Amino acid sequence: MWKDEGTPADSYYQVRPDCTDVPQSKFRIKAGRTLSARKWHAAFSPEGYLDIGKILSRVQRGGVHPSIRGEVWEFLLGCYDPNSTFDEREQIRQRRRVKYALLKEECREMFPLVGMGKFVTAPVITEDGEPIREPIVLQQINLEDEPAPLPNLDVDASSSEVLKLSNGCGPMDKKEIQWKLTLHQIGLDVVRTDRTLVFYEKQKNLSKLWDILAVYSWFDPDIGYCQGMSDLCSPMIILLEDEADAFWCFERLMRRLRGNFRCIGNSIGVEAQLGNLASITQVIDPKLHHHLETLGGADYLFAFRMLMVLFRREFSFGDSLYLWEMMWALEYDPDLVSTYEDDELTKENTERSKGKAKSRRKCGKFERENLRSGGKNAAAPLPISVFLVAGVLKHKSSKLTEARGLDDVIKILNDVTGSLDAKKACASAMKLHKKYLKKV
Repeated sequence: MWKDEGTPADSYYQVRPDCTDVPQSKFRIKAGRTLSARKWHAAFSPEGYLDIGKILSRVQRGGVHPSIRGEVWEFLLGCYDPNSTFDEREQIRQRRRVKYALLKEECREMFPLVGMGKFVTAPVITEDGEPIREPIVLQQINLEDEPAPLPNLDVDASSSEVLKLSNGCGPMDKKEIQWKLTLHQIGLDVVRTDRTLVFYEKQKNLSKLWDILAVYSWFDPDIGYCQGMSDLCSPMIILLEDEADAFWCFERLMRRLRGNFRCIGNSIGVEAQLGNLASITQVIDPKLHHHLETLGGADYLFAFRMLMVLFRREFSFGDSLYLWEMMWALEYDPDLVSTYEDDELTKENTERSKGKAKSRRKCGKFERENLRSGGKNAAAPLPISVFLVAGVLKHKSSKLTEARGLDDVIKILNDVTGSLDAKKACASAMKLHKKYLKKV
């Protein structure tokens, strides 16, 4: 029987011609399997209510067409309640855009480069809050349209103004100093993020990524900015044209992941997930777990990157987006929006649903498995990402059990880059999840 191989989606995320070693995406747009624009729009009622169960089923089966990916992600990540109308969502969208504009303006008052289409990669203040007047800093913070020549001892007028404004009207508080200390680190990561894509050849797109991350760092000071966040934010600004919409989509993603980035003393939050990964591996592949312990890898730090940036480095750009949307569809919880949002309109929608039992049809398959297991475990359910990593370890088990040291382990895991299949990875994670729930 003839099999539809599907249409490649790489043309939607063009790679620079000089980047010849970038793996091609395995994701294919397949009629009848991939969520198309027609099927997406048909899932809304005339008022705007979304049949989320139908959408989850299609996304789990074949992903989302790149032309509608941004708007679908807003629902998968809990930006909008499927049980809301077109008008209600538009009101929420406009309200959020205003809120983002106010946040951005607050940041611009402290550092005028925000929103100016430029960014910094050199430290702008000392840890004591004193402005740094190095030539490279003065060049980067120049507000003129044309790049200014490197100054000698004299400070360029616009650069001087930025330094003056950056220091505020008096001594900076701890929060502002901490925020300004991260700005150059954000810039350094921005120029390294998805640098193979044509999209980031444009300065305005690099600046937009820097702006969103700078504003988020101010918005969520408990987390601030950590390396890896640029990899998580980058797809948002590619998929969503409006900067504010991209910010709130990223903010929703961070709600899921912020625990991984939280630093407590000398430890970082993702270590808890690494501990969970160790427990899962011990249950499903005790021989591998024992071998990794023998090599001194009981902390599973070799899997740190996979969990922190959700496999962005192990998959091509297109395949990582395909993996993400399948993950979010599989673990979708209809109560997500009410958990995240304190908006009045969302509260009204929550009231409508109050008293109704959670419909399993409106849950992703992974979430349904958690519901079936009931109250077996008092702890919160583990995210699918941990089972995805466990699946990779299981897949490479024969090679990993032959590793003679942690360097070998890291090399084996690095070698999976570009060779993994997103759909198979999710199927493997689901099997391991089911097996794990039966055994614990």
